[in-house]
Amino acid sequence: MDLANMFRLTGKVAVVTGGGSGIGRAAAGVLAAAGARVVVADLDVEGAEKTVAGVEADGGKAVARQVDVADPDAVNALVDETVSGFGQLDVLVNNAGIMVRRPLTEVPPDEFDRVLSVNLKSVLYGSQAAARVMRPGSSIVNTLSTIIDFSTPGTGSYAAAKKGGEALTRTFAVELGPRGIRVNGIAPGWTDTGITRERHMDETGEFQQNGFDELADKMATATPLGRVAEAVDSACAVLYLASEASRCVTGHVIRVNGGASMA
Repeated sequence: MDLANMFRLTGKVAVVTGGGSGIGRAAAGVLAAAGARVVVADLDVEGAEKTVAGVEADGGKAVARQVDVADPDAVNALVDETVSGFGQLDVLVNNAGIMVRRPLTEVPPDEFDRVLSVNLKSVLYGSQAAARVMRPGSSIVNTLSTIIDFSTPGTGSYAAAKKGGEALTRTFAVELGPRGIRVNGIAPGWTDTGITRERHMDETGEFQQNGFDELADKMATATPLGRVAEAVDSACAVLYLASEASRCVTGHVIRVNGGASMA
């Protein structure tokens, strides 16, 4: 058995939503490095184009597309355009997400709807669209969060969406399994991304490095491995779930969190 080829994605086409930054950007880079042609989709098209530039600088192949994952018509159009342009869709990474910090007693209806639309409904829309065109051997990977295991004050909306995403992951795995389509998730722990960094912006928009480093150290000590994750750690888990190496894995969620869920 050629183990290296089990992780190769040569000839495959992947779509990564939320690919303009953070874990999505890292996932796009890793999938492209494994040989996939990657469609980097993001509402922030400039961010997506920066990801594409990085992929191409490393010798990979990628294109940027603007999409609002909360709009099912836009998601269907993205999938149709991908198939029209590349002939197929083999890997979908439902990664786009937002977090709004507010006590649940103060969450307004429109904010709750927006958080659910971007983090939860997008998993439904993306998986439905991909299922229309995917062939046996294809893979859907949903970015969830360690918050599915425990919640913290001010993150209730986000937690509800991610826990719902876990349920969708398992149900899609059951429903699409007979067609040879695998559906799994990753649950990153505290990771250095835009979502975690925005908490440390002061009133002037200046990033407070010291406060960020203090929190990172605190989060690291809460894990058995004594470290926090980098975006590439989650990206490598995505590669495993997208590749033939995980050909008998479906309905599973990999917790990329240094063991924090066990702490």
